[in-house]
Amino acid sequence: MARLLVVHHSPTRSTQALLEAAISGTQDDAIEGVEVVVRPALEATADDVVAADGYVLGSPVNFGYMSGALKHFFDTTFLAVGGALDPTGSAGDSEGVTKGRPYGLWMHGRYDLTGGVRAVQSIVGALGWKQAYDVLAVLGEVGDEERSNAYELGATIAALLSN
Repeated sequence: MARLLVVHHSPTRSTQALLEAAISGTQDDAIEGVEVVVRPALEATADDVVAADGYVLGSPVNFGYMSGALKHFFDTTFLAVGGALDPTGSAGDSEGVTKGRPYGLWMHGRYDLTGGVRAVQSIVGALGWKQAYDVLAVLGEVGDEERSNAYELGATIAALLSN
């Protein structure tokens, strides 16, 4: 059975709403053969990452950057799963065990999300993960449309792993 790892930092109602919608999408009735493992970013481990076949990531954007919790997740798993940087500190050519695995990303903030999205994409690029759904970047209130988009993000990544 394929495994989808959902790593998130969801400290607010808005981020919790996006998380819940994305998880609901991963569990859509039409999707079979996928085990969904949900881990708060401060609890996810390198073993979780290696054991997964795909990833859904979620974080608030504060002060133009991903949450400290999601950054901690990357800091503590990056080298253990084969992340690669070139001598300039840019994404290198990862040969890690998770290279080529699909991911989706949602981020929420009140202002500009650009820096947060860019930071996550730089890190997952150095891991060799492949973006499999458009980044869901939500500014302000989370309504029905945003929940629906989060549902689709989760469902899409899970469907890619489905039997």
